[in-house]
Amino acid sequence: MAFSNPGFSQSPAFSEKGGPVIRQQQADARTVAYDGMTAEQLQELYTKPAAGPDQTDRMTYEDTITKTLIAFAVVVVGAAVGWFIPALAFVGAIAGFVLALVNIFKKKPSPGLVLAYSAAQGLFVGGISSIFEAQWDGIVTQALIGTVSVFVVTLLLFKSGKVRESARATKVFMIAMIGYAVFSLLNVGLMLFGANTNPWGLRGAEIFGIPLGFIIGILVVVMAAYSLVLDFTQVKTGVERGAPRIYGWSAAFGIVMTVIWLYVEILRMLAILRGND
Repeated sequence: MAFSNPGFSQSPAFSEKGGPVIRQQQADARTVAYDGMTAEQLQELYTKPAAGPDQTDRMTYEDTITKTLIAFAVVVVGAAVGWFIPALAFVGAIAGFVLALVNIFKKKPSPGLVLAYSAAQGLFVGGISSIFEAQWDGIVTQALIGTVSVFVVTLLLFKSGKVRESARATKVFMIAMIGYAVFSLLNVGLMLFGANTNPWGLRGAEIFGIPLGFIIGILVVVMAAYSLVLDFTQVKTGVERGAPRIYGWSAAFGIVMTVIWLYVEILRMLAILRGND
């Protein structure tokens, strides 16, 4: 779930040595360009306005934010369609899963594939939201508020420097992700083969009167928040090391994937709680 964006690793700007190498290449290019220029030409060069992302073709925060907002806009459009046609949730889930794998393993990010993934996930999110809302009135609004709250708090903590990626935390996160994946597969298997008739499977079991799904949900929300920290770190690294502008789409893909994961988990956690009322 977006704990590492492989798209960034394809660019030398994201390696430990890549940044200095690129800066040295840029310095050498400037030295060659300046040789033979007259004083008037040099003065004209220095008085020109600073080059923007279109001229440098490098990642910027502004450009990456724009790409991310575009991706989320596509998600919203897809969600609107899925809301009125809930049956498309299954189609969106399958298509989203396939497109996620394609985007993850593609060496160079493709804007079209990232937006196609966003559209598919929109269908999925809109469909399941419509189904859940039909059973528990207001649950979608609650899930949206929860998702936005976690996103904003995580972003503010990251921006303030109070929360940062660390090697130890990332290892714990990866182990937790593997454990969660195994639990989810086991739970689905038990439900498919009729070994557990609870609508939520193992998540419906209670520990001291608290649904297991709620306990796991809290842990998953924390995991998703840390996944956002990793996403923000990748954006920061890409901008600082001068990654190609196209990798802003990798950042958008990672953030959209994490936010949708967060929303779905919060939605399910709320449904389990309200189902026990």
